Amino acid sequence: MINLTKDAGVWTVTLNRPDKANSLTKAMLEELAQIAGDAAGQAQVLILTGEGKVFSAGADLDEARAGLATDDVWERLSGAIAAAPCLTIAALNGTLAGGAMGMALACDIRIAVPSAKFFYPVMKLGFLPQPSDPARMSALIGPARSKMILMAGQKIVADEALSWGLIDRVVDGEALIDTALDLADHARGQSPDHVAVMKAMIPS
Repeated sequence: MINLTKDAGVWTVTLNRPDKANSLTKAMLEELAQIAGDAAGQAQVLILTGEGKVFSAGADLDEARAGLATDDVWERLSGAIAAAPCLTIAALNGTLAGGAMGMALACDIRIAVPSAKFFYPVMKLGFLPQPSDPARMSALIGPARSKMILMAGQKIVADEALSWGLIDRVVDGEALIDTALDLADHARGQSPDHVAVMKAMIPS
């Protein structure tokens, strides 16, 4: 359910559970966190994307009911992505919902297809977001807009997400991965150490 390809310093991770809207099980989250950790010192670029028309609907419903919705694995995953010393790119092939938003917020760059929507319905469900997500979201789009998503439960479309700064570029679906690889091109030509030093110079 997680596919990983490695090509000349670029690791591409694909959520491959399209029949379940790429909803995430604990095993998938653990594997994603492991990959993000392994990328340190090995990859210059880490790209996250999904198969099908949805990037991820968040937690697998059955596992969410059994406690996954509040498991600390979500925070460990987003922390591992944020700590990765390589360039991290979320290539969002479709809608991003719930706890899955944490991994995209932790990336350095976010691109998305025009049909993508963004929502995080924790208030309605009676949960709290992952601890680091509100701060990362607010750093991108400000506190009022973060409250619109997290507290008012608003569903944001791609053009609005772009104008807010939640994503950095809207890309036609057929060009999504090519665009991500184009963004990766300069970093992939340098050593992992060089990429890490430059990334450390840029305040997050």
